[in-house]
Amino acid sequence: MKRRIPSTVALAAFEAAARHQSFARAAQELCLTESAVSRQIAALENYLGMRLFTRVKKQVVLNDAGRAYRDGIARNLDEIEIHTQSLMTHKGAGGVLELAVIPTFANRWLLPRLSEFRERHPDIVLNISERPDPFQFRDTVFDAALHFDHPTWSAVVKIHLFDEEVVPVLSPRHFALDALGEPRDLAAVPLLHKATRADGWRRWFELAGCPDQNPAPGMRFELYAMVIEAARAGLGAGLVPRFYVQEEIERRDLAIPFDIALTHEKRYCLVYPEYKRDNPMVQAFHEWLVGRSAEFSLRRA
Repeated sequence: MKRRIPSTVALAAFEAAARHQSFARAAQELCLTESAVSRQIAALENYLGMRLFTRVKKQVVLNDAGRAYRDGIARNLDEIEIHTQSLMTHKGAGGVLELAVIPTFANRWLLPRLSEFRERHPDIVLNISERPDPFQFRDTVFDAALHFDHPTWSAVVKIHLFDEEVVPVLSPRHFALDALGEPRDLAAVPLLHKATRADGWRRWFELAGCPDQNPAPGMRFELYAMVIEAARAGLGAGLVPRFYVQEEIERRDLAIPFDIALTHEKRYCLVYPEYKRDNPMVQAFHEWLVGRSAEFSLRRA
């Protein structure tokens, strides 16, 4: 079935004219004549069966249809250009690897280690985008994802990296740790909640031997990064993955008042579609990541 895609020359002319709101400035950017730009846009409008610009005397103004079309294609044109330049630069060796990640996990664990991957694979450009929820790969540009294990993933290769350990943390600058003699004393501290883990504190108190504790409602946050910063600021005690706060604990910005961990809360995985099994960039990232996760697990043991 033939794809219904206009000429890329016409699309490039339209995107430049839409961005500049001027055929003349678009022509300068594209090293074309103004009449050539005008012809390309007229051909595009004929193809689409609608006007993209309103002609006002000698000026052109992007109309609503043109604005919607510009917003829809601009990013795709950028991606085509990036992938084309990458392929031309690397001559087929390396290229662009599109990775979807959980926001806090990327900031707290992945990014501090990525320089080693770049040193080993300088021919691979790694683009990282946040995707908090699982998804179907065929509907996206992503080659792989660093994410939680979840039944939503289908037709994928799933590599287990490590399990999550969630522990309580609070600021020793704002709270007297000596006053916390036993786990139930934490109930007197304002409790910070992650929105998607509403029963976290209840389950932690049960694990700590205080099943009668009914954690009071408190501030809720969308991301663990927000819970961590709130705890650092002295707003209360938060339940967060242990490896997210290693640096804060070493600097004594945060402390773990009771080392009682909710384990197996989430399983962190590398996930990529089965049709990417033979992709050399995906396999390079796979091998590197498995090595880093093994080292990390040994240090935690």
